[in-house]
Amino acid sequence: MNWSRRDFLATAAGAALPQAAQAAPASFFGLHEFIEANPKAVFIRRTNVPDKMDAAAKRAEGLKLAREIFRPMLEPGIPISHRILLKPNITSVRSKGRPDVENWGTGTDPDFYEGLILGLKEVGLRKFHFAETNLYYSWHYRGFMDIHRRHGVEMSEPEQTYGSPRAAREVVWTKVPDAVIYSRIPHHWPVNQPDTWLFNIAKWKAHSMCLTQSVKNEQGLVLLPFIRFCAGMRMVADVPEVMKDHMCGGAEERVARYFENHRNIGYRRYEAPPGGKVDPLAQEIWAHKTLDNQSVLKTGLAMIEGIYGRDGDGFGVGDDHLTNLVMFSKDKFRLDLVGLWLGGHEPGNVSMYRIAKERGLSDTFNPWDVPVFEWVDGKPAPRKLSDFPRRPLKCTYLRMPDEPFLHLANERFDYDKIRA
Repeated sequence: MNWSRRDFLATAAGAALPQAAQAAPASFFGLHEFIEANPKAVFIRRTNVPDKMDAAAKRAEGLKLAREIFRPMLEPGIPISHRILLKPNITSVRSKGRPDVENWGTGTDPDFYEGLILGLKEVGLRKFHFAETNLYYSWHYRGFMDIHRRHGVEMSEPEQTYGSPRAAREVVWTKVPDAVIYSRIPHHWPVNQPDTWLFNIAKWKAHSMCLTQSVKNEQGLVLLPFIRFCAGMRMVADVPEVMKDHMCGGAEERVARYFENHRNIGYRRYEAPPGGKVDPLAQEIWAHKTLDNQSVLKTGLAMIEGIYGRDGDGFGVGDDHLTNLVMFSKDKFRLDLVGLWLGGHEPGNVSMYRIAKERGLSDTFNPWDVPVFEWVDGKPAPRKLSDFPRRPLKCTYLRMPDEPFLHLANERFDYDKIRA
C-alpha cells in the first residue's frame, strides 16, 4: 500500500484518540467545561519553545493545547459536521534588506497553527475552511498553503469580485445593527453561516492600532474594498462605486462628531499630530469600521499566539522576541485587554476598546476587571494579571511629539474616573 502524508497524519491522529472516543465516535465537540462556564475569563498558557524557528516544538505546543481545550462529546455540543473556519493572521514576511526569518513574527506561527489543526482533527472534525482577503501572494512564504493542502483546508478566493458567477455563493452580506459607517458588510463564505464555527488565532504583535491581536484579526474576513479600514476619511466620504449603497447615510458627519466628542473629553492621544494611519481621526474611523464588523461576527474561540511577540509597525519594521505565552478566551475584547497590558500598554489609552464599550460591544476596557487563569497541564489556576511578566512591545500608535517612532501607550489611565 502506498501511503501519502495525509494518510499518515490521519492514521496518527486516529491512533491518538482515547479508546472511548475510538469505540464510539463523537457526534459533537466543545471547549473544556471550565472555559465554557467562564466566558468572561482569559486563560494564559506558558509555552516552552527554545527557539522561534523550532518547528517541532511549536507544533507540539499547538497539538498539546488543542488536546487540552477541545473535547469530543457524545451529548449535545457543536456538531462535528460543522465547518471550522480558521482565521490566523497571515502577513508577508518580506522586507527589503532583511532575511525573512527576522520578520517571522508579523503573523501567526504556522507550526503552532498546524498543531492546533491536528488537535481539532483528533476530536473528529474534518470540514476546515480558511478565509483571508489580504496578501494572497504571501500565503506560501511560511508554509500556510502547504499546511492547508496537507489537511484538506478549503481556502477562500481572496480577490473576490461582486459580479462574478462565483460571487452569489462566495460572498456573504450581513446587515449591521446600530451601524456607524457600514450598513452592510460583505464577508467570505462561510462567515456567518449557521453551521460554521469561527476559530480566531491571532498574533501578539505591535501595529499602528497599538497591538493588532484578536479583534483586529477578523478584519481579514471582509472583502475588498470594504476591508480598507485604515484609509481614514477618504474611504468614508469618497468610496468606490461598489461600496456606496452599503454605507450609512451621514457616516462622514457621524464619525466626525464621535471624534470631536472624544477630543473634548480630553483623551491625551487625540492630540497626536495628524498624518497617515496614525492620524487620530483615521484611528477613530478604523475603530468604528472594526466595531461595525465585530457587531455581526460570532467567534467560537479567540486565541493570541505569543510564542514570540513582535514590536514595530506590524510589517517590516520591528523585531521578534521569544515570549512563550499563548492567551485565549471566548471574549475577544477582554482577551485583547490582557494582551495589551502584558505587552506594556495601558488599554484605556487605546480608543477602540473604549469605543467598544460605548457601543455596547464590550462590557469593560479595564484589564483589571478580567478574571485571569493560568492554563497548566489542562487545568485552570486562578492568577492575578501582575503574576505574569510584561514584555514591552513598542508600536507606532498615535505618536505624541515627545515620543520616539516606536513607543508604548502606557501613560496612566484613571478607570474609576472615565468609564465610557
